[in-house]
Amino acid sequence: MRPGGAFIQGPNVAVEGDGSIASFPSSPPGGAMIKINVSHGSSLHEVQLPAQSTFRDVKKLLMPRTGLDPQEQQLFFRGKEKDDEEHLHIEGVKDKSKILLLVDANSGEKKHEEIRQEEIKNEEEISKGSEAVAGVRAEVDKLSQRVIATKMAVDGGHKVSEQEFLVLTELLMRQLLKLDGIEAEGEAKMQRKAEVSRVQNYVDTLDSLKARNANPFESVSVTTEWATFDSEEENVNASSSSTSTKVTQDWVQFD
Repeated sequence: MRPGGAFIQGPNVAVEGDGSIASFPSSPPGGAMIKINVSHGSSLHEVQLPAQSTFRDVKKLLMPRTGLDPQEQQLFFRGKEKDDEEHLHIEGVKDKSKILLLVDANSGEKKHEEIRQEEIKNEEEISKGSEAVAGVRAEVDKLSQRVIATKMAVDGGHKVSEQEFLVLTELLMRQLLKLDGIEAEGEAKMQRKAEVSRVQNYVDTLDSLKARNANPFESVSVTTEWATFDSEEENVNASSSSTSTKVTQDWVQFD
């Protein structure tokens, strides 16, 4: 191993002086290893790799040394920029050949454009998710009117058919399934969570109403019992008051 160089651990693997590892496609039988010098500004990097490697392989080895991603690098040989997929031996690169490395002047703009495109994609996904949630919300709004009507009927002591509870619950559960299938991020994710909670509340309300509907006279019976108790208490108080009045009058007459 030489300072700044590399040594080979296997036929298709190179370990750099800084510990980084690069792999290469299988070399034909008898494939030779070459060392090339890459000039980058005032720095000179020696790279050792199979002669059948591509210029992309060279960029990968240069990445930990220069801090430049492969897409930021431009490699020139004999005055011409080389494509990533071109092979060294086919382009005439031999042992001790010199390659020039320059930084792609447009790499910063390319990165900015990639970031911008990613942001646009995210915004579109959020918008798409919000639209999907809004569609479910509109359906739930319609179902909520039926839930309210059912509650008013039960509260009024009217008997509601069992089928109405089954149908309403089934329709609400379908909306939950729709919400579960919506891919949402950011604001759309919060909207989906809120709508899930809303639908679950309606389902719970229906369960409670269904139980009350099955025993429509239960609450009436309790109310009647309390009313009877109050009436008896009033009679006792009235009787006690009458007795007290009589005793008072007797004491007055005695005096």
